[in-house]
Amino acid sequence: MFKKILIANRGEIACRVIKTARAMGIKTVAVYSDADARAPFVAMADEAVHIGPAPAAQSYLIPEKIIAACKATGAEAVHPGYGFLSERTSFAQALAEENIAFIGPPVGAIAAMGDKIESKKLAKTAGVNVVPGYVGEIDDTDHAVRIANDIGYPVMMKASAGGGGKGMRLAYSEQDVREGFESVKREGLNSFGDDRVFIEKFIENPRHIEIQILGDQHGNIVYLNERECSIQRRHQKVVEEAPSPFVSPEMRKAMGEQCVALARAVGYFSAGTVELIVSGADKTGQSFYFLEMNTRLQVEHPVTEAITGIDLVEQMIRVAAGEPLGFTQDDVKIEGWSIENRVYAEDPYRGFLPSTGRLVHYQPPVAGWTDDGAAHGRRGIDGVRVDDGVYEGGEVSMFYDPMIAKLITWGETRDEAADKQVAALDAFQLDGLGHNIDFLSAIMQHPRFRSGELTTGFIAEEYPEGFHGAPASPELQRALAGIAAFMATARADRARRIDGQLGRRLRPPAHWAVTFDKTTFDVALTADEVTVDGTALDLSLEYTPGDRLVEAEVDGVVLSVKVVPTRSGFVLTTRGAIHKVQVLPAHVAPYAKHMIEKIPPDLSRFLICPMPGLLVALHVGEGDAVEAGQPLAVVEAMKMENILRAQKAGRVKTVKAKAGESLAVDAVILEME
Repeated sequence: MFKKILIANRGEIACRVIKTARAMGIKTVAVYSDADARAPFVAMADEAVHIGPAPAAQSYLIPEKIIAACKATGAEAVHPGYGFLSERTSFAQALAEENIAFIGPPVGAIAAMGDKIESKKLAKTAGVNVVPGYVGEIDDTDHAVRIANDIGYPVMMKASAGGGGKGMRLAYSEQDVREGFESVKREGLNSFGDDRVFIEKFIENPRHIEIQILGDQHGNIVYLNERECSIQRRHQKVVEEAPSPFVSPEMRKAMGEQCVALARAVGYFSAGTVELIVSGADKTGQSFYFLEMNTRLQVEHPVTEAITGIDLVEQMIRVAAGEPLGFTQDDVKIEGWSIENRVYAEDPYRGFLPSTGRLVHYQPPVAGWTDDGAAHGRRGIDGVRVDDGVYEGGEVSMFYDPMIAKLITWGETRDEAADKQVAALDAFQLDGLGHNIDFLSAIMQHPRFRSGELTTGFIAEEYPEGFHGAPASPELQRALAGIAAFMATARADRARRIDGQLGRRLRPPAHWAVTFDKTTFDVALTADEVTVDGTALDLSLEYTPGDRLVEAEVDGVVLSVKVVPTRSGFVLTTRGAIHKVQVLPAHVAPYAKHMIEKIPPDLSRFLICPMPGLLVALHVGEGDAVEAGQPLAVVEAMKMENILRAQKAGRVKTVKAKAGESLAVDAVILEME
């Protein structure tokens, strides 16, 4: 067994590998860029080596720097995590030449399966169903258009070396191909150093199901069941679960055996994942198609660990050291259900725009990794596990992926795992930047999710007008009205005791008009009860002004409510929505309707940068006429390109920015006449 390994990655996955290595008695080495100098994974590792500036292309993506760090520290092996160099054959070869073990599959398997174009050719030769498409070299945009027209729309354009939702564009027309082809090439080049693109038929209403493979160097290969990853946004997975609510035992066996055969054909060992696209209309399990094989550890591996009890990182390390698997296919079981939600630095209330900045307040529902690398097992604490790599006061940088943490829950049933997600998301405190916690909670509560009727179009279909918060039931509204009135009374009493404004003998107000979501509730508090619109509310909670999180029990239901006080009430966040609550003494409330409403300024003539990022391209100049919906600029943030379009027709008056500039959020790019 290795005595020391180096982790050629950052963030939560670096913490994850360190945790298992510590448990195995293996020392660890971290490598870090300027942006990660104070990151938790650097402190957790036994040693740390600085490898360059913040951009990944100048640090984490340079094999020579990783190898130099291995030599300097005496690391015998490298775990690449996911992304970065994890699927680059030249990196694995360079390590082998230096007699440094690669904790991953053999070079030949990476070459065969890591390249999406070549892997499709190999799968087709091996008799595996593949999605119809063009897997050869594409010369230019015109060539791409001809190919798309031949295949038939819609089509998907993908970077050959891509992954993680990057370097992908869906095209429903020739115009979409012309607009997106060059962006796909650029994203592939910038993120993976490879600008080759392939085009395939997009199967509508599909399910995305993947099979976890694990093999050793002695010819043993098993499949560790499946994961359902159908809920995606911009082809980036958002929710993953294991097992799938769609897959039957017969389907699982058919998929698993075919994926094992494919892995065996390329001499595969270590952990890997075969991704399949499945027709949701076919219950026989025969209509599944090979998409790609990821020759690395997946982001969503914890859900497989939770239902099988197998530590995938440990197995990868043991396989790399030459040990055989200690179990067979018959030993692989399914215990309970596990769901993972990815907490991203993106604002669903603003069209999921990337959000960078400082984590002013960060407190997950349970502790993630501790300073000494300890964690709480594959199922966490009471079925709640957090894998993270951030800290309160730290910064979420524009240079890397927007994932802040992974929230994993486990339960005996699917509903239990989902219920634990809702409760844990309510208790997840994160301030300082936009995040998707409310959106994740809304998905977990959604009737369609609970039914298991999922496709990769779930988000687009269920939130066609964007996300505006999960709907609040009448019972939840009544509960929040009572909680808000209780807190207002506590706040008024504190003010009375501090400055005596109400006089020593007077009690604070206990009769309130609570308004939110255009509904006003009459709430009265006495020493014995709380009533909402004349009906008693069984309310139990403790609140001290200044508390950020309130735990309340209302009519037998436990609620975690995040609290931000305002001048006339509170902002309450729970159950997947933000509620701006006005709380006024009952005798004052009738006068509120006479307050003048502030009208926001009209900014429609400006093209404003919606997030911090790099202005990659500017398509118009001063004096140019534009039409509504026309692409005006491309901004890259967190390794993804975003096309900014004209809100209305007009003419460009002035241009305020140049291609290549780094822009702050709300920076003006151009002004229209």
